[in-house]
Amino acid sequence: MVKVILIVFVVATVAICGFMLIDSSSANTVAAAVDSTSVNGGISLTIEGEILYPGTYTLSEGSNMLDLIVAAGGVSDNADERAYYASADLVGGETYYIASRFDETDMCNFDEIDKVNVNTDSASILATVNGISSSVATNIVSYRETNGQFYTIESLVNVSGIGNATYNKIRNYVILHE
Repeated sequence: MVKVILIVFVVATVAICGFMLIDSSSANTVAAAVDSTSVNGGISLTIEGEILYPGTYTLSEGSNMLDLIVAAGGVSDNADERAYYASADLVGGETYYIASRFDETDMCNFDEIDKVNVNTDSASILATVNGISSSVATNIVSYRETNGQFYTIESLVNVSGIGNATYNKIRNYVILHE
């Protein structure tokens, strides 16, 4: 009986070590594939959120959001396509975020996150988002009337009253188009 237990233990240990080696080698293959999407020169951009391979990529000048998404392996099934424009021009050195469609903290939740449209909704509707006060909502409306519509969620930090903390708090609750 002791021999059988010992043999099972040895076989299980070898199997676990084998799977760990296979897993780490496939992770290195993925990393190498992602690195090969970069080009020499150009602009450095970071993408995070609902993207298959979040990270920093070097793309040519004039690249747009779709170029960055493709370089990062595409969006996840939970990506909210209403929260970005594929044709949006990108600025080097910036970090771009692909928002979630569903609440990622509740695995059993199949309801979409309630979101507001920063390009069309009124200040009173914008103020329903936790983190957007009535004065910030008014500033969002004033900013878009003066500067035109928002093409990236990140451009919200240009609005008076929205800093990095507020941006990080609201970025999953806003969209750019229907």
